[in-house]
Amino acid sequence: MKSLQEFLQNFFKNKGQHVFISLLTAKICAFLGALFIIRILPENEFGTMSIVASVFAVFAPFSGFGSQQSLLRFGSLDDDITEKKALSKYLLFKGLGFQVLLSVIFLLVSFFYVDRYEEIFYIFLFFAVRLIGFYFFNHIQSELRIFGDNRQFATVNNVVNICGVILLLVLSYFFGLTGYLFALAFTPFLSLFWFKKETYSFVSQDFNFSKKEIWTYGLHASGTALLSDTLFSADVLLLSFLMNENAVANYKVAILIPANITFLALTFMQSDFPVLAKNHLNRKFLLHYIFNYYKIFIPVTIFIFLTGYFTKTDILHLFFSSKYADNSKVFAILLAGFCINMLLRNLYGNLLSAVGKMKTNTIVSLVTLVLLPIFSVFFVKRFGVEGMALSLSLSMLINGLMLMFFFRIYLKKLK
Repeated sequence: MKSLQEFLQNFFKNKGQHVFISLLTAKICAFLGALFIIRILPENEFGTMSIVASVFAVFAPFSGFGSQQSLLRFGSLDDDITEKKALSKYLLFKGLGFQVLLSVIFLLVSFFYVDRYEEIFYIFLFFAVRLIGFYFFNHIQSELRIFGDNRQFATVNNVVNICGVILLLVLSYFFGLTGYLFALAFTPFLSLFWFKKETYSFVSQDFNFSKKEIWTYGLHASGTALLSDTLFSADVLLLSFLMNENAVANYKVAILIPANITFLALTFMQSDFPVLAKNHLNRKFLLHYIFNYYKIFIPVTIFIFLTGYFTKTDILHLFFSSKYADNSKVFAILLAGFCINMLLRNLYGNLLSAVGKMKTNTIVSLVTLVLLPIFSVFFVKRFGVEGMALSLSLSMLINGLMLMFFFRIYLKKLK
């Protein structure tokens, strides 16, 4: 992978364009759904639902206690199709038991909020159902990726997201918040149409990797994802305690577009993860990958930031109405933070994951999560919602720099 041309050729060879389109579709569908609900719900109701969604975002990465992450890494390393199927069968049923337990714990968290926010348990209940569907959706996606079927991976993603947003718009229009929650809860279960029972019925559970090794990686991976995604939920949760639901609503609107630009970087990492895992000891390959990644994403992030900065007020007014247009400074700070995030955290975090250094990822994520509330207490009191945007951006910068530092240490050890 010496040249940018070869880098892009490998991307298309791995059907990366299908992954790109599917992730773009997912982001558009999520954006349309959020945009619709922002417009039809009062600020306080939208803020309450955002709080539950943020708690969900904390639990979602821990789906199956890391079974899907283990399937993706160890399934990518194994070239034997029968063993891939055996690994998938084992992780599906073992992870499902953990997932049910996770959903129960998620519901228990709601009791911390019931006294302060009306009808929040009702919203938590729908999101708990979504957690179960989310587990099946993720497992099926990981299984398709270890077999190199990025085209089918994209198909599942597209069907679930497009049907989901249509169902969401229709049910929300006729039944309001209840219809929205129903669509949100049951959409992931559409992925079960790709569940092939015969794949699991006649396969043993014999594979080369030890179960301890699999679950150690999975727990570190899910712990890292949990801590990492908590970073993007803790900001909302902190605002809900430091300020109020109206501040949450304004912040949630400002972060919606900046947070979604990272799908550009994640597209490459999603499609290339199996290849990166196979080449985890190839120092030359990894260096060329980083070099070519920056050839693409440094110009892309500069363009995104400059465009967003000079049109920030118009963007907020166009997509979210005039009542949210005053959040232009918050939008600009977050846009800068997520552009830097693509160049550092997205790249080096996924590389460390691909080479098996999940413990390092976990430690860095934990340190960053500790820093966010410290920054928030100081900056939010002084600058309000803008202070939270600054706190998150600073936390992401430190996170990315630490990940880059540890990955360079890993590279130096390779011959």
